[in-house]
Amino acid sequence: MTATKNLGIWMDHASAHIMEFTTDPIETKTIASAFTHEEKEQSFSKSEGLMHNKEQHRQAEYYKRLGAIIKTYDKVILFGPTNAKVELFNLLRADPHYAHTKIDVQQTDKMTENQEHAFVREYFTNN
Repeated sequence: MTATKNLGIWMDHASAHIMEFTTDPIETKTIASAFTHEEKEQSFSKSEGLMHNKEQHRQAEYYKRLGAIIKTYDKVILFGPTNAKVELFNLLRADPHYAHTKIDVQQTDKMTENQEHAFVREYFTNN
């Protein structure tokens, strides 16, 4: 029997903190959305429609990158202060590639790295 691979992701629309739950100290990798605040302002000054299209395209790329990481795990907890985690969860649930991945979503506030690690450790220790 192989060990269950567990992953915690604290995320908002701008970045995601990826934390694999292991018995070793948890390490955090950060993935940033490509749609920056500066790009948003620049696009908005040209056209609101252009900005919205660019933002949707960049957000889809961001979620796709996260989905590629999640695909290799058995259990995943998505947590954070915005609805980005719910948007990602809904995209993954609609994709049959994630049918065997247990994904939970929890609302949390902004956290320090140590708080994120403690949250992931507690979540997977108790679930």
